[in-house]
This record gives sequence, C-alpha cells and structure tokens, in this order.
Amino acid sequence: MLAKKSKLTGAKDYAKVQNDGKVFQSDNFGIAYLDRNDKNPSRFGFIISTKIAKDAVDRNRCKRAMSEAVRIDSVNLLEGYDVVFLAKTSISNLSTTDIMREVSLSLRKAGLMK
Repeated sequence: MLAKKSKLTGAKDYAKVQNDGKVFQSDNFGIAYLDRNDKNPSRFGFIISTKIAKDAVDRNRCKRAMSEAVRIDSVNLLEGYDVVFLAKTSISNLSTTDIMREVSLSLRKAGLMK
C-alpha cells in the first residue's frame, strides 16, 4: 500500500495532471504525468472506471496491483512528479503479476525511473 504522501488526493490534482501533463500509452493503460519542479516524493493516482470493469472487486484488484508495483519501484522513481494511471478495457483480463510487470516497464519507458 502506498503511503499517503505518495497518493494524489482531490479532483483538482487529477484534473491538473490530465490536462497539463504529458501522456504515455501502453497496451493496457495510459500514464499522464506532470513535473512539479520540486524534490518532494512523486504522487500517484489510479483511475479505473465502471466501463473498464463492472465489478468493484475487479477494479480494486487492478488498483492494488498497480499501487503495489509503484510501491516496490518507489526507490527507483524520480522525485517531483504527479502521475495518473488511466486503465484501458484490456487490463481487467490480466493477472496481478502481469499488471505489476507492465506498470514497472511503462514507468521505465516513460522516463520516470532513475
């Protein structure tokens, strides 16, 4: 589980990242990220709508898997970014380990790792 200081809170934070940030697309989700120009830890948010997964159990499983992958990689992540993961329909068919692997790979490709 991510620490509270590592989570995006509030609709304004999510909207700012989505509107002003850069976007990286992978097969199963998009990553919107915004450089805050500070040395505070990066903050993360996860969006999985009911269109993606109808059951709350499935949505929460995907969020937990993405959150855990970010937590494990947190020592290698760059500081000062706000990052939002936007899930695509295909993510609900993946196993937890596949989701975690793709999150790590995508963060690396987006240039958010040290």
